[in-house]
Amino acid sequence: MTTEFMRRKPVLSHSPLLFPTIPAILVSVLVPAYFSQAMAQTVTSDAPDDNQVQTQLKQLPDDKSTQEPKEGKGAKEAALSQKQLEKLSEKQKQDDKNAPVTITAEKFTGRPERYIKFEHNVEVVKGGTRINADEATYRNLEDEVDASGKIRMQRYGDCYTGDALRMQLDASAGYVSNPVYKLLRNNAQGHAARIDFQDEERSIITRGTYSTCEGLNPDWYLESDTLNLDTGLDRGVAGKSVLYFKGVPILATPSLTFPLSGARHSGFLPPILGASSKGGPELTLPYYFNIAPNRDLTVYPKMIARRGLQLGLEGRYLGETYSGETSVEGLWNDRVSNSNRYAVASIHQQQLLPQMVLSWNINSASDDDYPADFSRTITKTAQRLLLREASLTYYGSFWNLGLRTSNYQVLQDLAAPIARPYDRLPQLQLHAEQHDVGGVDWSLDSILTRFWHPTLVRGDRMVFNPQVSLPLVQAGAFVIPKVSLHATNYHLVNPGPGKETDFHRVVPTFSVDSGLVFERKTTMFNKELTQTLEPRLFYVNTPYRDQSRMPNFDSAVADFNFAQIFSENRFTGQDRIGDSNQITAALISRFIEGNGDESLKLAIGQRFYFNTQKVTLDNTASNSRSDLLLAATGKLSSTLSGEMALQLSQTDRQSVRANYGIHWQPAPKKVLNLEYRYQRNSLEQIDVSAQWPMADRWYMVGRSNYSMMDKKMVDGLLGFEYKADCWSLRFLAQRFATTSISNTSGFSVQLELNGLARLGFGANPLDALRKNISGYQSGNER
Repeated sequence: MTTEFMRRKPVLSHSPLLFPTIPAILVSVLVPAYFSQAMAQTVTSDAPDDNQVQTQLKQLPDDKSTQEPKEGKGAKEAALSQKQLEKLSEKQKQDDKNAPVTITAEKFTGRPERYIKFEHNVEVVKGGTRINADEATYRNLEDEVDASGKIRMQRYGDCYTGDALRMQLDASAGYVSNPVYKLLRNNAQGHAARIDFQDEERSIITRGTYSTCEGLNPDWYLESDTLNLDTGLDRGVAGKSVLYFKGVPILATPSLTFPLSGARHSGFLPPILGASSKGGPELTLPYYFNIAPNRDLTVYPKMIARRGLQLGLEGRYLGETYSGETSVEGLWNDRVSNSNRYAVASIHQQQLLPQMVLSWNINSASDDDYPADFSRTITKTAQRLLLREASLTYYGSFWNLGLRTSNYQVLQDLAAPIARPYDRLPQLQLHAEQHDVGGVDWSLDSILTRFWHPTLVRGDRMVFNPQVSLPLVQAGAFVIPKVSLHATNYHLVNPGPGKETDFHRVVPTFSVDSGLVFERKTTMFNKELTQTLEPRLFYVNTPYRDQSRMPNFDSAVADFNFAQIFSENRFTGQDRIGDSNQITAALISRFIEGNGDESLKLAIGQRFYFNTQKVTLDNTASNSRSDLLLAATGKLSSTLSGEMALQLSQTDRQSVRANYGIHWQPAPKKVLNLEYRYQRNSLEQIDVSAQWPMADRWYMVGRSNYSMMDKKMVDGLLGFEYKADCWSLRFLAQRFATTSISNTSGFSVQLELNGLARLGFGANPLDALRKNISGYQSGNER
């Protein structure tokens, strides 16, 4: 026999009810053993008084997750801050399957050892689950709750409302009928006919919707017959789904897999539509294999209307001692060229031993026209020199020994042919250096190389280059004298009739690098700064050695800039050592803020020759002094910066090369770049790029690289972005060069649905925007 009863006294002060004057009773339900002891046999008609209730509550076992840390529990626990302890305690409390069940209601009836029915403002709490309802029945043996009427449930941060509910609290399994839900993990929400919870991580939504948009009428949503969500695997799987955007169905699919947090998962990626002037319409259907957290593979078959089926593979891997990336793509029986076409690119680095590293960089293409025919975006430039290189390096305490082999595949452009570089088959190099050995710095480079070329002279070259310097450094001044020796031996295998096969060369070099640093306090734009004045002199003396009969495997005239004028040799490589008796003079001034940032840097430099240079590669006559170099970089404000580099000829008083640039970024997603580039008789370009808001949520993006010599645009793009709360739309038109005389155009459209996928036509516009607009930020970046 059971008896119905109600409390006549105010609820306890720790009750979660808002109004203590409302009659209510708090029933604490623990494990079955405790329940049977606290509420013996049948409920009586007399309500327990406050002291009885308080006594029962004191008998509750302490939750270990909420205890205060005691001395001797370990340094790690003792070091936790109170806030960290509270977070840890809350998480443990949510995950504790033995946590007590606490039920609050205004009225209850039933048999405690079997079931109890609760009515009016019912609240059920266990661990990370909280259920509110008008009515609920708790079955003690099954640890199960049935609830109805204005269901509200919070489950590990996720929120659900519905008409009816059944939950097995210990297993976190059950269902909610006619729910509206919101997920904490990715801010997703929707409604359904029913949600079934299989455990703490897995749930099945039946005849429901899914969206990351806020509000009752989301801009986009996925409507599915079934939707399986697994927070443990971080994956959602939808079956027989239709994707709606602005109320219009835009995609139907029998199955769709997507991550719940933006992480990687195996499955089909959204199809990519495209078109090109050389291939016509294109359709790519990529499939992504998430092999492991540190390995993945993407397969992207592409149907090109005029050419056929192109198949591509791209794999990436990363380990503690190795990393790499390999991509392969091929098109068999190209209907335009009637040939098989392919391209391969692979990079790899691996630590074989603690002091030994293996690496390679391999690139190959089937023919000269492959980049021009299959480059679809401005980010994939038409490379003409494809490097194939492998190296093995051993690192000692102050030295390293490397074995390297390399060559290039040259993809010729008939309008601008280039010469093939020599192959190194192989190259053995030893480098050693130590600093402050009795006040002396020393280094040694020894290189043995076999050079091969299909048409030019071939041979072996041995280089021995020791260097010793004595740095004399004081506060505000330095002087560094240095002596080096460059010894070279050649042995040629096909020198030609009547020509020598062996050559020797020994060239010493003496140099002195010196400078002063003066500082003073100054003010600029109402800002306290430290200004420096840094004069620098660099003297080099290298005697002349006749090198006209020696082969040239890898030397060229070095680019003339501020870094090069403070080097001993005016040539790159090892085949030409320039004779010199020269001094370089430079003056640098910096304006430094209190936090160490450099607001402005000004530099001027020039090299003066005391001899007539005899070692040349192009038979040009030497002058008594070099061109004058001017440079400036600085931040005019927190949003505006600029740079300038100018090379002035001292013969005709005209510019040889110039580069001017301004970068203005007054706010996020608001940037303007302007650059002018000039090189006499070969280049004059104006490059403008920008990302700028046009209206609320609308952004214009664009870049134009215009050649003033050719009166045409070399590269360019123009488009716009729209950023909504849960989606973004991008449109981009591009024009880029594929060869020296030809270019191609294309456009792309991309709709990004936050938390689901990116759908579009053409190549990914984000890659092009990030590469071509300095300071660009996508609409989803904050």
